Amino acid sequence: MEHKKELIAMLKQCGALRFGKFKLTSGKESNYYIDIKHAITQPAILSRIADMMAAHIGEEKLIAGMELGAVPIATALALKTQRPFLIIRKESKAHGTMKQIEGTYQAGDTVFLVEDVCTTAGSMIKSIEILRQHGCSISRAIVVVDREEGGREALAHMNVELLALLTSSELLGA
Repeated sequence: MEHKKELIAMLKQCGALRFGKFKLTSGKESNYYIDIKHAITQPAILSRIADMMAAHIGEEKLIAGMELGAVPIATALALKTQRPFLIIRKESKAHGTMKQIEGTYQAGDTVFLVEDVCTTAGSMIKSIEILRQHGCSISRAIVVVDREEGGREALAHMNVELLALLTSSELLGA
């Protein structure tokens, strides 16, 4: 619980929690915004997030995150746990190797998916679909903040358990 309080204080202090009128990636409108991308540019915050996520990683062989926001988190977690990571592109490259996943993996590899914030889980669902299309197995994912707006349930329909360092209720109520 102490780590949660510290992370909440860090997110608020750096200005990652903002109030106003915002349009979210999901298309929903919100009166608050959680800017984890801003927060993870701060080494102390990124390190705290990696420490907290490392406590949840299981037997998964690989860590994965979709460009842009999840990549620094996946990198920090990989460094913390000494596990390789994958970068998932939103779209396949149109040049060079034309890959949609960067990194080394094999069919059947187990993957621990990371993301910054989950609202409806749209980005996470896309990541899971891409990983599964490439033969990877995924049953657990973790986010810094779960906005508690249906993402957990959407992932459960895909047989993926959502773990969260914080919920929006915890962040807003602190």
